[in-house]
Amino acid sequence: MTRKTQPTDRQTKNKANDKVQTAAGLDKAEDRRRGLRAETLCCWWLRAKGYRIMARNWRHKTGEIDIIACRGRLLVFVEVKMRPTIGLAQQAVSARQQTRITAAAQRFVAARPSLHRHQWRFDVMACAPGHWPKHIEDVWRAR
Repeated sequence: MTRKTQPTDRQTKNKANDKVQTAAGLDKAEDRRRGLRAETLCCWWLRAKGYRIMARNWRHKTGEIDIIACRGRLLVFVEVKMRPTIGLAQQAVSARQQTRITAAAQRFVAARPSLHRHQWRFDVMACAPGHWPKHIEDVWRAR
């Protein structure tokens, strides 16, 4: 005669956690897709304003930069934020993110001697569903 055992509390919690992790994984994938669509829209917007896109999603161990664009002698490092409203997107760049983006920008320029004489600017592009991106220029200065 085989005896059925009841799942332990630990087994029950693990199954519940698996469901939450799966749901969160799907949300993360969808968030990534939305973010890439927002970045693509922002690239088109910047091109229409006369910028040349030099890099997208440039990564270094110090940080990541969503869009690096250039217009004349001005080098622009853009952080794209997609949120439910434009207002929330505008406020979404933390001081820690600014520090990491600035450090990554320094590494980007250091690796390209032709950019050493360019002026830098750090911008944010705020995106929300059903709205055009809002380009906020010169949000912070490199420290």
